[in-house]
Amino acid sequence: MKRLFAVLTALTLFVASGCSAGDDTNQSTGKQDNTNGAQTLTGTMEEIKDTMFIVTDDQQESYVFTIEEEKPEGWSEVAVGDVVKVTYTGEVSMVDAFTGTVISVEVVK
Repeated sequence: MKRLFAVLTALTLFVASGCSAGDDTNQSTGKQDNTNGAQTLTGTMEEIKDTMFIVTDDQQESYVFTIEEEKPEGWSEVAVGDVVKVTYTGEVSMVDAFTGTVISVEVVK
């Protein structure tokens, strides 16, 4: 199952990188922040894996974020079902692969 997930993820990244070049149709829902071009997205944590997580916003649109080896700030305090605020750089989209870095994930109280 993990191997299938890895193959599908690699294929998705390959296809998305080829299709999104020069395409201005990304539907990012992030709000611009004043710190180094960072953006935020608030929603419900739907799924957590070792290298990715899924957040669903108020419009029931789900966004997949990938994370590197270094976990983002606040990562250890979040759980599935929490309402979280994700601070990130790059682009997040419902259709294209995430092209950025997750800076922090914090539980919204």
